[in-house]
Amino acid sequence: MSISNERKEYLKKKQKERRIIIFAQVLILIVFLIIWEVLAHYKVINTFLASSPSLIVKTLSSLVESNDLFAHIKVTLLETIISFSLASIGGLAIASILWWNERLAKIVDPYLTVINALPKVALGPLIIIWVGASTKSIIFMALLISLFLSIINIYHSFKETDKNYLILLKSLNASKKDLFFKVVLPSNFSNIINNLKINTSMAYIGVIMGELLVSKKGLGYLIMYGSQVFNINLVITSVFLLGVFAFLFYYIICLVEKKFIKK
Repeated sequence: MSISNERKEYLKKKQKERRIIIFAQVLILIVFLIIWEVLAHYKVINTFLASSPSLIVKTLSSLVESNDLFAHIKVTLLETIISFSLASIGGLAIASILWWNERLAKIVDPYLTVINALPKVALGPLIIIWVGASTKSIIFMALLISLFLSIINIYHSFKETDKNYLILLKSLNASKKDLFFKVVLPSNFSNIINNLKINTSMAYIGVIMGELLVSKKGLGYLIMYGSQVFNINLVITSVFLLGVFAFLFYYIICLVEKKFIKK
C-alpha cells in the first residue's frame, strides 16, 4: 500500500519535531550539569552541601568497586516492579468491577477518596506494626500510595466513555459484557497507559518512602544512611540513580504506548 505525499510530509514533520524535542531535552540536561560543575569548581556553591557532577561520578565509581551498588539497585527495582504490577493490575480489575456494578461504586466511592487523600507517611509506623519491618511493609506502603489513585483514575475514565455510543449499542441489545470489552476497555486504552505512567512514579515514591523507614538495603536506604553521616555525595548520587531508573520505567511504558496506540 503506497503512502501519499501528504502523509510522507506529515511523517517527516513529526520525526523532525521529535528530534528537536529530544535534542532540547538533552541540551538542557548537559547545560545544567556544566553550570553545576563550573559553580562547584569555582566554589560559588558549597560542594559539601550541593555536591557536583564530578563528585557524583567518583561516588558512583566507589560504590561499583565495593560491589554494594548493584545489590541496592536490585532491591529497589524488585520492590518497585512488584508494587507497580500489583497496583496496575489491581487498579484495573477493581475499576472494572466498579464500572460493572454501579451501586457498589456509589457505596465505595467516598471511602476510596478518603483513603487516597490520607497522608501515607503518617501511616508508616502503623504499617510497620501491622506488617513488620520487612520488604512486605515497603511494598504495602507503595500499594497504599498507588493502588487507590489507580482505581479512581481508571474508574472515572471508564465513566467518561461516550454515553451516546453506549446507548446506541444498548438499543441494539448489546450485553454489558459486550459494552465493556468492545467499547469501554478499547476506548480507554490510552487512559490505562497514562495511568501506568502515573503508577510508575507513585510506586517508586512509595518504595523509597518505605526504604527510608525500614530497609537495610536499597537506594532509599542509601539516601537515609548518607543523610545520617552527612555524606551529601552519597545522597545525591542515590537520587541521581533514582532519576535514571524512573526515566527508564517511563521510557518502557512509552514504547508500549507507541506500539499499541496509533497516533
